[in-house]
Amino acid sequence: MSILTKRNTLAAIVFTGVLSATGFLSLTAQAQDDGINTASFNDDGSVNQPVNWRKWVFVGAPLTPNALNDGKAPFPEFHNVYVEPSAFKAYESTGKWPEGTQIAKELTSIYQNDNDETGASSEVSGRGFQQGEFQGLELTVKDTKRFEDMPGGWAYFSFGHKPQPYEKTAMAFPAESCNACHAASAADDFVFTQFYPVLRAAKDSM
Repeated sequence: MSILTKRNTLAAIVFTGVLSATGFLSLTAQAQDDGINTASFNDDGSVNQPVNWRKWVFVGAPLTPNALNDGKAPFPEFHNVYVEPSAFKAYESTGKWPEGTQIAKELTSIYQNDNDETGASSEVSGRGFQQGEFQGLELTVKDTKRFEDMPGGWAYFSFGHKPQPYEKTAMAFPAESCNACHAASAADDFVFTQFYPVLRAAKDSM
């Protein structure tokens, strides 16, 4: 075999190997894109704090202040709600929340700046409610196998109703603590879609 032939053969082998590796990587990436990024659980059943939840899909920030609830709002803070991107993508495609869905809710206090009797402050944009400091982190997970006794397979967790740092892990609340309210009032598979136009738009885009 001539030197030129050997070189051509070697080049063909290398090129084939590169194609194979590239194909493998593409298939792997596609498989990851088609999957749902699920929550991380520990042997004791606790869930780990989600990673980079503020980079998830932000869907809204409802507010039920004390001033409008006789000073006794269950959650007087803003509720910044984020959906894990792979679950959001699946919801856009199917109109249904897939197994493994994660929805994070981070609480923030009302901004304090000479607030009036309603709790509002006067800012450059006008009189109203602005966001203050972080006050807690919660997580909702849909897993009908792990939480087969929970209505809809949804479980609810809190990493602390307090300023940062939040707890690293959390145990699921009993069903009667959260599921009953969601079952009675949530518009779409235990999720309060009626409060989030981003979710309604995603479902309508199917």
